[in-house]
Amino acid sequence: MSLLEDARNGVVTDEMRQVAVDEGVDAEFVRRGVAAGRIVIPVSPYRSVRVVGIGKGLRTKVNASIGTSSDLVDVEMEVEKAKVAQEAGADTLMELSTGGDFYEIRKRVVGVTDLSVGSVPLYQAFIEAIRRYGAAVHMRVDDLFRITEEQAKLGTNFMAIHTGINRITVERLMKQGRFGGLCSRGGAFMTAWMIHNEMENPLYSEFDYLLEILKEHEVTLSMGNGMRAGAVHDATDRAQIQELIINSELSDRAYDYGVQVIVEGPGHVPLDEIKANVILEKRLSGERPFYMLGPLVTDIAPGYDHIVAAIGASISSACGADFICYVTPSEHLALPNPEEVREGVIAARIAAHVGDMVKNGRREDDLLMGRARRDLDWKKQYELAIEPEYAEELRCERTPSNSETCTMCGEYCSLKIVKENFNFKR
Repeated sequence: MSLLEDARNGVVTDEMRQVAVDEGVDAEFVRRGVAAGRIVIPVSPYRSVRVVGIGKGLRTKVNASIGTSSDLVDVEMEVEKAKVAQEAGADTLMELSTGGDFYEIRKRVVGVTDLSVGSVPLYQAFIEAIRRYGAAVHMRVDDLFRITEEQAKLGTNFMAIHTGINRITVERLMKQGRFGGLCSRGGAFMTAWMIHNEMENPLYSEFDYLLEILKEHEVTLSMGNGMRAGAVHDATDRAQIQELIINSELSDRAYDYGVQVIVEGPGHVPLDEIKANVILEKRLSGERPFYMLGPLVTDIAPGYDHIVAAIGASISSACGADFICYVTPSEHLALPNPEEVREGVIAARIAAHVGDMVKNGRREDDLLMGRARRDLDWKKQYELAIEPEYAEELRCERTPSNSETCTMCGEYCSLKIVKENFNFKR
């Protein structure tokens, strides 16, 4: 029996109790959320993981994606990136390698983290087809499902699977065109395969078989967003919305079958369209957890896209998104190194917190920080900082002459002046 089925039957599992403790909510609240499909808790029968709840009424969660590319295959660096992502506070990890020995890389990464780990089986299936048969369009359907099951047995907790790309979606895409093309690797692979073979996407046509595999291995289905916009001028177009409609319909089938499900979306989105995208996903899917990829709110900041994504993610979270994927400074330019992974996680965590201040009213730490700054309580400020060691390091490397202040204002610190002359405590 799956976790979702336990919740429907009124059973409060250990995982639900742990999420309740972590979130400061009642365990019955979590059970009801899981039973209704509004909350998911990725688990695996093959490895113990740090339990995390994703969904309505919970803290916005942050995913960090790592993995090799066809140009850079450095397994030790990917292992280091996994460790750095966890240390920096990521809630989940996606291993998305497209170069090297897929099995060995994923096994190594899974072995160094207790975070829930996600994957995209379609990547491996198409790349193996290129290696074996000379082209991605020669990918065999049986290999796609075989790889999905193999990855599940490695302890993969959730999978991004491109179920919503079908003939109708592709037809919409071809009719309208795109300013920024297709930025989804999975979307590009599957669309090319369908056109070349004049066949329906097997992840759509054989969806029931896919659900059998996922349920058997207790994998949470994250409905991939293959038609997401890769440029802000393509945001909220017909192809993207068509895919969302299909994924929302399929999410009902997955839920009915007993498979936990997340819906993904939507890529590059200008500020004024973010709220509409969140409302659409929540309305069409019946409030399934929304995994927001980005969104990047402008296309002109390569090298700083972690900041661009953090702006979009904070608004997305405030509007109701449940799960955000970090973006690193090297997005659109290069495979990230460990330091860029750390920067991406921190930026995404800030965005998630900013969103939760609005969505869930979580402002207690900000109140405590305001008081600590007023009182010039540096120890408390470090404790409350999103990255305590870095905050302390910055102040200490430029030592102030007065231990109460910092070198920004020195003796003319407004807080010091107020502390000496007034009492504003409340």
